[in-house]
Amino acid sequence: QVQLVESGGRLVQAGGSLRLSCVGSGDTFRRYIIGWFRQAPGKEREFVAAIHWSAGSPTRFTDSVKGRFTISRDNTKNTVYLQMNSLKPEDTAVYYCAADRTLALHTTPSTYDYWGQGTQVTVSS
Repeated sequence: QVQLVESGGRLVQAGGSLRLSCVGSGDTFRRYIIGWFRQAPGKEREFVAAIHWSAGSPTRFTDSVKGRFTISRDNTKNTVYLQMNSLKPEDTAVYYCAADRTLALHTTPSTYDYWGQGTQVTVSS
């Protein structure tokens, strides 16, 4: 069993930055792929970024965040970070982290086995 807890979401102005954190626990957490997803009201949950926890690479991003978001992990803190820069109103959503046992950088939510509760990010124009 893996437990994931997100934090760091808040209201921010367009052009600003936020860093989201995903703290994981569980015996095999470090062998998983960790992905970030987001879901805006009335929309489907969509892939944002993913990282191989153990190696720290490779990483994968959806096109709309490339060049603005980065993903990293801190082994000492069991934490994966999503650094979000140059935020836009369309980035507004609940952001979730998730763990995937298959060790491939999947973008489909159904391939992920464990999910956090989400953290709200609101970008004002």
